[in-house]
Amino acid sequence: MSDVQRYLMLVDNDKLKATEVAQGTAHRIQTQELKLLDVVQSLGEYLTDDDATIRARSVAYFAAVLGALDPKYLSKQQISVTVQFFCDRIQDATGLREAAEGLAAVQSSFRFSSEHAIQIATALFTGAQDLQQHPQSSRFIVLRLLDSILSGQRNALKSMGEDFIVGITDLVSGEKDPRNLMIIFSMLKAVMVEWDIAKHVEALFDSVFCYYPITFRPPPDDPYGITAQDLKQRLRDCIASSSYFAAHAYPALLDKLDSTSPNVKKDVLQTITACSLSYDPAVVSHNSTQLWDALKFEVLNAQEEDLAEETLKALRAIASTLSLQAPTAAQPYLSHYLTPIIKECNEQLQEPQQKQAKPAGQILGAISTASPAAFDIIVKSALPPLFTMYQDVGVVGKQRALIEVINRLLESSLEVFGDWASTAPRPEIDQPLDAFRDRLFELLSQALMGAAKTEVSFRITALKGLLLTTRMRDFLAEDEIGMVVQFLDEIILLEDTQGRDELKNEAIQALVIISRTRSNLITDITFPAFMSKLPDTDNGAENAQLATLEGLARLGVEDSVVDLLIRRLLSKLDIILTSDSSPAYSHALLSTILYVVSQRESKEDANLDAYYQRLVPDLIRKAILPLHTAADLSSLNDEAALDIVGRLANVVIRSANESRQLDVSSNIYQLFEPQFKPVLDLDTATFEHRRSMILSTYLLAGLKQGMIISSAVGQRLSQLVHQFLTQDLEPLTRLAYLRQIALIVNKVLGPGDSQLITTIADGIFEQLKSPDTQSKQTNQHVAAPAAFRVLFWITKALLLRTDVQFIALVNQLIDLLSHPTLGTLTARGFVILLAPDSLLSKANHAIVRLLHKQKLFAHCVPLLADKFRAADSSIKPNYLVALSGIIGLVPSDIILPHLDTMLPLLMQSIDLQDAEVKAATIQTLTITMKESPGAVEGHVASLIARLLSSASSAKDPSNPPKVRLAALQCLGMFPSVFRQELLVPYKMQVTRRLMATLDDAKRSVRKEAVDCRATWFRMDEPSEDL
Repeated sequence: MSDVQRYLMLVDNDKLKATEVAQGTAHRIQTQELKLLDVVQSLGEYLTDDDATIRARSVAYFAAVLGALDPKYLSKQQISVTVQFFCDRIQDATGLREAAEGLAAVQSSFRFSSEHAIQIATALFTGAQDLQQHPQSSRFIVLRLLDSILSGQRNALKSMGEDFIVGITDLVSGEKDPRNLMIIFSMLKAVMVEWDIAKHVEALFDSVFCYYPITFRPPPDDPYGITAQDLKQRLRDCIASSSYFAAHAYPALLDKLDSTSPNVKKDVLQTITACSLSYDPAVVSHNSTQLWDALKFEVLNAQEEDLAEETLKALRAIASTLSLQAPTAAQPYLSHYLTPIIKECNEQLQEPQQKQAKPAGQILGAISTASPAAFDIIVKSALPPLFTMYQDVGVVGKQRALIEVINRLLESSLEVFGDWASTAPRPEIDQPLDAFRDRLFELLSQALMGAAKTEVSFRITALKGLLLTTRMRDFLAEDEIGMVVQFLDEIILLEDTQGRDELKNEAIQALVIISRTRSNLITDITFPAFMSKLPDTDNGAENAQLATLEGLARLGVEDSVVDLLIRRLLSKLDIILTSDSSPAYSHALLSTILYVVSQRESKEDANLDAYYQRLVPDLIRKAILPLHTAADLSSLNDEAALDIVGRLANVVIRSANESRQLDVSSNIYQLFEPQFKPVLDLDTATFEHRRSMILSTYLLAGLKQGMIISSAVGQRLSQLVHQFLTQDLEPLTRLAYLRQIALIVNKVLGPGDSQLITTIADGIFEQLKSPDTQSKQTNQHVAAPAAFRVLFWITKALLLRTDVQFIALVNQLIDLLSHPTLGTLTARGFVILLAPDSLLSKANHAIVRLLHKQKLFAHCVPLLADKFRAADSSIKPNYLVALSGIIGLVPSDIILPHLDTMLPLLMQSIDLQDAEVKAATIQTLTITMKESPGAVEGHVASLIARLLSSASSAKDPSNPPKVRLAALQCLGMFPSVFRQELLVPYKMQVTRRLMATLDDAKRSVRKEAVDCRATWFRMDEPSEDL
């Protein structure tokens, strides 16, 4: 049996084996066991068979053989013969695809020439005129063949001249498949750009514009990935490819601009923009007046903001192209285009508060960015009338509208001429605003500082204008910018905002922007002014001090001023610590420094280490020296101040180099002061002395794992647990102990220390279960709340690093849920396990495994559900509270697979009297409904009843505002996530019950109730046809 016979037998049922047959033939040809001529001769009887399918498959066999040959194998003569062979087959309608595949294989041969390319193109144009009658896949192969030849033999096909233009337009006419159109648009664009199309403009334009506008929508799960935007862009490129098309394109596009479809209008505007940027200036100028007359209405009477924006881009594109004309031209295109535009806009601005005045300003601003020449013409023609109108109107509202137009021109100047940091070459045209500098500065300064203090929005507009002038390249002198800085300082420091801080916020942000390149003005003018407003002693003006410090904090985010700011704030801190100032003052100063340093860290400032000595050893020594004597305490020694100092040190330490980290590691408890007595070494200590553990904890948190000295770590952990369980501690000190215990377990202990953890935990569990048994170490009873905190924080530390030991601890804690007296306390502790903590985090080098939440959920939830079902009704709430503490902090994608098990438990959790549990449960249900509404549909009735009860029972202590708000938000989502027929029976009940919530004492709850009720009211109303 010959190869061709085997191929014909296999190709229908096993294409892979058929391909292997063709590859075997190709291999024998290359090893000279078989001649190519023999293969052709073996096809003879099949090529003339009466069955068209056999003829096509025999051609496919030969194409497969050629495709498997080395590209360098075929000689030029063999290529000529095979090309002629396949071209003869093109006219056989059944074998068009196979012939195209064969030609594609030949076309990739090394010796394929321009003559062959012309021969194939001619054969396609004459033999495949009925291309649209063939299947899409066949058409795709033919078009891909032609596209490949066009890419590789461009000059050869160009030599065909008009024949190629006529041939390709006839060949592709009537195509509708998106995959094929992508190829067609690409080929036609090449023809439109590189061929002489003067005699075929209309035919070529019609061949592509007949598809405009594209309305294609890809089917779901489209494997080809072709989008409507892809087709639009290819078609747009064709329409914009040649200036010859302008006479046809512009009128046709403007006609389609009347469409009622926003998508079509947007497409038209984007196409006009592309055409205007591509066509020759003379052609664009010829159509510019017509374009302006049509486009202006899309801005002046805009219904959609995005359409107005696209129109402005089109108007700008026209001006940009017209600016390419030589400036010495006798008939300047740009001036011809801009004259009616400026005239129209000036007329609209005569009434600056009218609807069309703002769009007129937008038009001037957009077009002026097109080029320096356009900016020059518009400024010289539009700015003087604006000044005149400003002086004449005398009404603040109208003046603000005019300043907004001026600001747009200033913004355009930044785009055209650059700002103070610009390194681009300067335009050849002089800055036209230079002639108006003094008048501009006077107008904006007077508007900012001379207007009534109540005219906030007017002054903000003026402030923005002044800021723009300070940013413009070489526009204002240094002393003028300094005057602007003084204006801003005065607004921030001296003006009473009466609860409206918008202007102050804008002023601070303006100073931040100015500090980026004019830091000397900030350090010379602003800092002294601000620091002078910070008294050496607390004078009771707390709000003023806080406002000043807030301004300094926001100014300190820039590199150029941060070092000086920190030094000055630390100096001020030294002064107030020696005076009789309130703790709030020193706390505010420290918080300001913390904010500045935190901003430096978020920007990954490499110079953060430079603040180490001042903010870690020096500041900590000041904070701890008085603690162990309990005498001469200052506002720096209370818990709140120590917490801020610790956070400051932590931010600096965690990004410090190795030598700094080692220095900290050796001073975790000594705190950089040789005279200080570490708390862990003392059996008894004062409240004040134990506060130092706050600092120790923050220092430990900032250390990398390899930097922590691990000797005697077991003794240290035992001392921490012992002191926490047996000593009275202040709130922040208590939290510091717990965090430090968790940090040691998470970062310092290794697999070999599991027995230590077991010993500590078992001891606590034993004492909890036998409250009358005294501790072996002390004669004091272990307080249950403290003991549970230690257990949960140890478990949390193990869980974060997914240490298997956490499972044993969790199991023991779950067992305690059934305890008659300890169960409630245990349940409330489960929220600790997944609650985020700023110190037990990756930022502080803690071990936080990616799947720790999944592991806890997978272990606990089934166990809690089973125990809940078997529990006595009196202790069932304990399991629900514990469950809520877990699921409230777990991502929804973890919960959804287990929803069938959990949903009944969640529903019952809403009935609990614990407000935190109710709020967390409702929030979890809200997320669940969004992502999997089908799983909740069966519980709609009971869920509506529970949510209505939670939302309307304001007097119930378990329904604080947080719960009521969450219930209303959840209830308000129902119409958008559930089927209407499911909810209609409950519509009257919901809207009636929500009446009570409209009078809720909390404004936020009332607002949510109004929105929720309105959503349910509109639920089954018929929608309007748009």
